[in-house]
Amino acid sequence: MTETDQTHETLFAALDSLLERERSALLDGALDEIGPLMEEKAALVARMAEAPPDEADSLQPLHLKLRRNQQLFDHALDGIRNVAKRLGALREIRESMEVYDAQGRRASIGGEEKSSMERRA
Repeated sequence: MTETDQTHETLFAALDSLLERERSALLDGALDEIGPLMEEKAALVARMAEAPPDEADSLQPLHLKLRRNQQLFDHALDGIRNVAKRLGALREIRESMEVYDAQGRRASIGGEEKSSMERRA
């Protein structure tokens, strides 16, 4: 086994391990762990790009894990967007609410009055 082969195997194993940690973080909702993992992943991918393996087929398992994790990222982002949308709708309801009167006309009911006085400790 040549030194280059050992390097490829080491990088492959490191990236494989990282992708499993990334998957676990995404499934656990530990989004604070994702940033450092992304930086580490970028560094490993850059090192692999410097000396790619001779056989592209050897990268297939990593490619599948990368796609799987990308789908998890997409689902996590969809969830975050849905929560943000829901919070925005709740904020609008708190500020004012649109209703219909007995004649079917739209009317707006004001929400909580916001005080212009600033409180300081």
